[in-house]
Amino acid sequence: MSDSAMDHGSAGEGTRAVRAGLPEPVKHEPTLPGPVFAAHFHLPGEVTGPYAYGRDDNPTWTLLERAIGELEAPGRDDAETLVFASGMAAISAVLFSQLRAGDTVVLPSDGYQVLPLVRAQLEAYGIEVRTAPTGGDAQLDALDGARLLWIETPSNPGLDVCDIRRLAEAAHARGVLVAVDNTLATPLGQRPLELGADFSVASGTKQLTGHGDVLLGYVVGRDAEAMGAVRRWRKIVGAISGPMEAWLAHRSIATLQLRVDRQNATALTVAHALRERPEVTGLRYPGLPDDPSHKIASQQMRRYGSVVSFTLPSRARAERFLQALRLVEDATSFGGVRSTAERRGRWGGDAVPEGFIRLSVGAEDAEDLVADVLRALDESAE
Repeated sequence: MSDSAMDHGSAGEGTRAVRAGLPEPVKHEPTLPGPVFAAHFHLPGEVTGPYAYGRDDNPTWTLLERAIGELEAPGRDDAETLVFASGMAAISAVLFSQLRAGDTVVLPSDGYQVLPLVRAQLEAYGIEVRTAPTGGDAQLDALDGARLLWIETPSNPGLDVCDIRRLAEAAHARGVLVAVDNTLATPLGQRPLELGADFSVASGTKQLTGHGDVLLGYVVGRDAEAMGAVRRWRKIVGAISGPMEAWLAHRSIATLQLRVDRQNATALTVAHALRERPEVTGLRYPGLPDDPSHKIASQQMRRYGSVVSFTLPSRARAERFLQALRLVEDATSFGGVRSTAERRGRWGGDAVPEGFIRLSVGAEDAEDLVADVLRALDESAE
């Protein structure tokens, strides 16, 4: 069955992931063509067609953008996808292409730790920045007079969740655009455009590609004019993905459902094990029935993510715990097939306790990972 004959809107998620973005089959050609390395293309006469210069477009991007769009907005013809060199490149493209001096933007006060740097740059350009926490839909109170609402749900690293549909409806009633950072959820966890957002933005560095070897970002939007501005920003800044990175990302998407399902199930198992430990406080995972975010998360998410967060009694205890782990790498980022963990406070940009741990659950066997975490907790005790 060719891709043109398959309805990507009705196909199962695994089928979509495996088939996403593939071109029509050509005899003796690979099912996923290799990366196109080109700074320029043959261009006699007038400029026509999609490919003229390597900063503007590339056939490898085209296939990847089609693949991401089929996951983020299956069955929608009005959604456009653009890939970027990193998640921050994608975030910056939306913010700086949509906002002007005198505008107001609402950011989460508990979002990704680079957002304070973004705030400083926005303010330097004469843009007013308001902040409010993700939990409790607190950003609702900051919407009046704003141009753009930036949502991060689940939030990183605190794992709070807000009601995307409720916030989007309230924002649109005030003429406010809505962008959702979908990095932690992935398009298999939630689809922000279906919930009313204007943009879905993510770091493809994380679980989308899942192997810890690619830096990538993307923006999916449903308004042609707004996405035209995002595309112009990419052209001006040159924040483009290399063809090899784009090809690796596309290849990796084929296993997305397999990885997400395995990692989500194991994350829930790890969370249940951690809740039995007396030294663990502030345990958060939206998939736990008693988690403060579970009710809203269960209404808008199909999967709850691979990240579990919790706090140990002190910075020293957290460091000893991380050093005692054998299957879990002490590294930043999340969503990879190899589990990682870090004491998040070491970066200085998150309002978290010194003993706060962000644990990204990989694809290891659940029993092995739980045993490693519990053993490390035992060995790190004073």
